[in-house]
Amino acid sequence: MNREVCTAMVIEAKQEKQITYQYIAQAINRNIVWTTSAILGQNTFDATEAKIICEILNLDTDVEKALQIFPEKGVNAVMPPTDPLIYRLYEIVLVYGETIKEVIHEKAGDGIMSAIDFTMDIEKEENPKGDRIKIILDGKFLAYKKW
Repeated sequence: MNREVCTAMVIEAKQEKQITYQYIAQAINRNIVWTTSAILGQNTFDATEAKIICEILNLDTDVEKALQIFPEKGVNAVMPPTDPLIYRLYEIVLVYGETIKEVIHEKAGDGIMSAIDFTMDIEKEENPKGDRIKIILDGKFLAYKKW
């Protein structure tokens, strides 16, 4: 079974059983953001995690094996993005990307933020003027090597 078919089966079973990403994340003791990205095929579950997910969703061992396949990250991205939410995230980077880079360099030096040694959280904050969404990106600073 390929990863795309596996992802579709997991999402369909999740919807049928009305199970949330948060519920699955708690069942495997992982963060909701990481768990969701792995369900969508951008990260890999280990054997124990895959087994738990398949038990929760009543899916077979073919799905369990497919959940453990190393992903090809980002290959399904549509450019430019057409989904309004994803487009807005790109817009933020287009407008503020250079600013983010300059501030990181000023505060930490010449380097980058890792997307490998990385975590992310998404929070909803209720606000009388309209609810707010906070996306917290937390990546290790990697200085450029001099040689």
